[in-house]
Amino acid sequence: MLRRRGVRGAVAGLLALGVLVPPPVRANPVTVPVGFVERYPQVAARMRAAGSPYADWAAAGRSFLVFDPHGDGRIVEVLGDLGNADRIVVLVPGVGTTVRTFDQGLGGVTRRAPAAQARALYAELRATAPAARVAVLAWLGYDPPDGLGLAAARPDRARDGARALVALVTTLVRHRPGATVTLVGHSYGALVVGLAASALPSQVTALVSLGGVGMGTDRVDRLGTRAEVWAAEAPDDWIRRIPPLRIGDLGHGVRPADPAFGARHLPVGGVTGHDGYLVPGSATLHATALVSLGGGGTAAPAPTLSVATR
Repeated sequence: MLRRRGVRGAVAGLLALGVLVPPPVRANPVTVPVGFVERYPQVAARMRAAGSPYADWAAAGRSFLVFDPHGDGRIVEVLGDLGNADRIVVLVPGVGTTVRTFDQGLGGVTRRAPAAQARALYAELRATAPAARVAVLAWLGYDPPDGLGLAAARPDRARDGARALVALVTTLVRHRPGATVTLVGHSYGALVVGLAASALPSQVTALVSLGGVGMGTDRVDRLGTRAEVWAAEAPDDWIRRIPPLRIGDLGHGVRPADPAFGARHLPVGGVTGHDGYLVPGSATLHATALVSLGGGGTAAPAPTLSVATR
């Protein structure tokens, strides 16, 4: 009886957050081939043919590996010289991200935009280590849930995303076998990263969760990876209100920033809300840059980053 009451209470918590509201019917996901830098001209041509605003992005000289505007779309932007990078960072966005919100952000809030977050992280990497050869990818290579409905409470979209993410990283390390790769997942994107973890090549040295809803397991040592795992969660991030449980195929369990999970903790000074982790000037932005540059500390879990932050 106590167990049944606990389950009912957990379901009520999910309902209160709108997590169990059925999503609209969606078309089958679009499969986009993974490419490398030789695809830049082909992708730019497709963007010019698609018209504004995508044609304007191509005209501005921005580099894209993937572009497909159909449905919610797929798009992957590259900052830096990917062809010669020794440090590659892939940002994986979460719920509500589409090709139409990629540049301006959900609700027109720029800090939510994967393109803006990638620019901020790339600038931080260059400022921290000017001589380092780095590249940052803003990766919308999967179809995130549209909102806090049933799709967001289930791992289906994340599983699809994990397969696509493994394909991307495999392509990257085939072209740049000497490079190290850091994967940074925000919110539902952290679940994508976690589900991909066991299938990633050894060049992936760090996994970072920012306001992560979960990583597909309740303990870091069950991810099946030798990469260091880091997590940040701001005190006022609403993700804390998501019940840390799984009921059948609903819910994502312990959040990565929960001490019980066992990840290393990134500082969150200057971070507010759910979307402020990669805002210029935040401690998390600088710490994520340090981790991506290989300054992440030892293999044992630690409460804070082992290197100085701003």
